[in-house]
Amino acid sequence: MDNENLNEFVLRINAREKTGRKEEVPEMWKHLGGRGLLARILLDEVPATCDPLGPYNKLIFAPGLLVGHRISSFDRISIGAKSPLTKGVKESNAGGTTGYQIVQLRIKSLIIEDQPLDPKFSILYLSKDMIRFDSYDEIQGKGIYESAKILTQIYGKKVAIALIGPGGEMQLRTAGICNLDKDLVPSRISARGGLGAVMGSKGLRAIIFDSEGCPQPTLADPETFRKTQQHYTSTLLAHPQTNVYREYGTSANVRMVNAFGALPTRNFSSGVFEGVEKISAEEMRKNLIARGEDCKTSHACMPGCVILSSNVYGDENGQSIVSPLEYETIGLLGPNLGVDNLDDIARMNEIINDIGLDTIDVGAALGVAARAGVFEFGDGQKAIQLLEEIRIGTPLGRILGNGAAITGEVYAIQQVPVVKGQAMSAYDPRAIKGTGVTYATSPQGADHTCGLTLRAKIDHLKPEGQVDVSKTVQINMAGYDTIGACIFTVFCVSTIPYVIKDFLNAKYGWWVDEDILQTLGRETLLMEHEFNKLAGFTKADDRLPEYMTLEPIAPHNTVFDVPGDEMDDIFKW
Repeated sequence: MDNENLNEFVLRINAREKTGRKEEVPEMWKHLGGRGLLARILLDEVPATCDPLGPYNKLIFAPGLLVGHRISSFDRISIGAKSPLTKGVKESNAGGTTGYQIVQLRIKSLIIEDQPLDPKFSILYLSKDMIRFDSYDEIQGKGIYESAKILTQIYGKKVAIALIGPGGEMQLRTAGICNLDKDLVPSRISARGGLGAVMGSKGLRAIIFDSEGCPQPTLADPETFRKTQQHYTSTLLAHPQTNVYREYGTSANVRMVNAFGALPTRNFSSGVFEGVEKISAEEMRKNLIARGEDCKTSHACMPGCVILSSNVYGDENGQSIVSPLEYETIGLLGPNLGVDNLDDIARMNEIINDIGLDTIDVGAALGVAARAGVFEFGDGQKAIQLLEEIRIGTPLGRILGNGAAITGEVYAIQQVPVVKGQAMSAYDPRAIKGTGVTYATSPQGADHTCGLTLRAKIDHLKPEGQVDVSKTVQINMAGYDTIGACIFTVFCVSTIPYVIKDFLNAKYGWWVDEDILQTLGRETLLMEHEFNKLAGFTKADDRLPEYMTLEPIAPHNTVFDVPGDEMDDIFKW
């Protein structure tokens, strides 16, 4: 690739022909990035009714609008396609180093098209002056962690890598795409929606992004940009929520969600868990401090992040098991399975990561399997054995590895916590009803990152006002995903809302105003909704499972009762 031109470009890779070409960025794409750009490309180029694992689907990498400048928590990569899990639009973003290096390479969007005739996988190598398909023989049959070590030995420790594991090779619907963190650990996963299966269908086991020799991206107003960055960083560091995340990470949600009566317990059959103290943030922090060695109570998922909300969880000898151990994983592999042992949860997390799968959907699938009697709730060791069946691809393993919806169908279980085929995150929507509206109406399927209402000032148990709360948060989150910002920046940006327009104006020479985040969010949601409509989605798809409207959840004995006609109007503005 010729990098003399400092302008951004679209890079198209044809997986069948094993070729690549550089194109100018279409005018309608220039003001978009991340999630918004993915939606635009899908609408423009992907037949909405295509087979998600067929040749007409496209796998798309798109960094957000503000990625590439080491703004704390703003270097996320969005990856998207038509989802093999939901059959609709899908964007899944992650931290790590992939987004940063793509921007250094001047790639506005990487679009991988078609699929190979040869079933053998390849490694795609991209640098400032080369596009190359390499053999994957060195990592054939290996898990994510060993594959990453081998690849960094081959390509060096300065590259970024996006790779799939055995789950992606098998094209399991819960397969994600893993990205390296700052320590070269493939721990930052674009997990949701089966995008790893799409990458597998393109015959790619890994993509290497090598930005060595690339100049820094240009800025329209460097002085204003740097001053804005300094102001933002100082405000972020001073915000009390930053200290909470640094001390406890997302595991701080365990006790809080349990107090709301929304902690999914034994396949979402209760909202409170009797073993909550054993898996709490306080217990985790105490363990990590006592165990020392590899254990870290705070850790950055990407270079330049000052929040440090991640962690490294180690065993009794202080040897690392997994990084990070997050709230969603604790919720779905812990109380959802009746497991109250953090070490067991961490080991399950490590296995799922190594296979390259989504801990949320696999955890939900295991919960459904326990409901069906495949194993007993509370038996963490049996759950670990079942995960190994996924790794080797047994029939039962493939059922579980294809997610909660498929597992429920196979075992004829009605109590399956999914929307649009995708498992719910660790917040029961009968107790936090605004998040239930998000699960139901988001074009992405059930996904807390699309609009979590946990901290909204509203009575979470009443149906009134929940649609408006969800709408506001969904718009904002679609905007954050379009600029490439981590969800944890919300607390800071809400106190200095002008900072986003200042960043964008200084970077691009634009003249946007303070509502740019909401403008981008609305545009993104409408495009996603339109793609799903073309794919055949109807109002019936924007509903929670029927059993959640009929079966109350303890301790509040509430059902999900937000009126459907209110939810139908959520994207009318």
